[in-house]
Amino acid sequence: MNYRTLGRTPLRISELGFGAWGIGGTQWKGGSDDESFRALQRAFDLGVNFVDTALAYGNGHSEELVGRAVKDSGHQIFTATKIPPRNRVWPAQASSTLEDVFPSGYIVQSTEESLRNLGLETIDLQQLHVWNPQWTHQDEWRRAFEGLKQSGKVRFIGVSLTEHDPDSGLDLIRTGAIDAVQVIYNIFDHSASERLFPLAQQLGVGVLARVPLDEGGLTGALRENATFDGDEFRAHYFRGDRPRQIAEHVAALVADLNIRPEELPGIALRFCLSHPAVTSVIPGMRRVGHVESNVAAAAEGALPADVFKILHRHRWRRNFYN
Repeated sequence: MNYRTLGRTPLRISELGFGAWGIGGTQWKGGSDDESFRALQRAFDLGVNFVDTALAYGNGHSEELVGRAVKDSGHQIFTATKIPPRNRVWPAQASSTLEDVFPSGYIVQSTEESLRNLGLETIDLQQLHVWNPQWTHQDEWRRAFEGLKQSGKVRFIGVSLTEHDPDSGLDLIRTGAIDAVQVIYNIFDHSASERLFPLAQQLGVGVLARVPLDEGGLTGALRENATFDGDEFRAHYFRGDRPRQIAEHVAALVADLNIRPEELPGIALRFCLSHPAVTSVIPGMRRVGHVESNVAAAAEGALPADVFKILHRHRWRRNFYN
């Protein structure tokens, strides 16, 4: 496993992080707590030392599993979590006020709840789970975080930026108020590399690349007739004819690269890690097999320039979160 420094912080985190949304057990189906726990243990044993979870993932259940695995691991693990919007609206709406979404007292209360779930005294990276750029220069959220840092409950702070809108974090980065941003970056969506990444590099802000496999679309396994349980997140994301659209794009991508479909996830992860601004890529990993294949892919390092050039031809501007 290779490691990179998270922005200007002293944290040396694994290039492959453990995305813990799927192990929450509510919005992703088909796994079990025992399986998730084994996946966490295997990841830690293979050198993964960074986990990204959230209070909203299974209403704290993901945090509980992560905390138990961290305690049992015998390794130094850096833990990141996120504060959900108080109004439970994802993404934040343009009309959302800070008082509606992240009032100071709520930020503190949510952090303390996450600490109880995790069984930890300190969160290495605490993040806001949604963002509205209109809040950038408001002091309340910053004062709340400063208090949490002074009390030793939080070491560093970050923000998870709006889906497919990396520029919403540009002014935020310029303030110097945060240590890391979490942003969508994958073979289909390169937009974060245009303005956000250069600015993050310039100002020493860490970058966590989320959704590297497009919620499963870049696994090479999604079929054009795929269906999901109605209460599962993927039933919304892959509704209508979207599976067919993705299957067509993936088929063209696989043909252009001259690879087998099962090789695509590894290339998708290496695509993210090929950009020097990215500190860690955080795919969801609910099974030991996923952990082992993802760790092996990350260990191969950056993609060759000719492969990277091919991938740039497969940019696909759309927003399936709408």
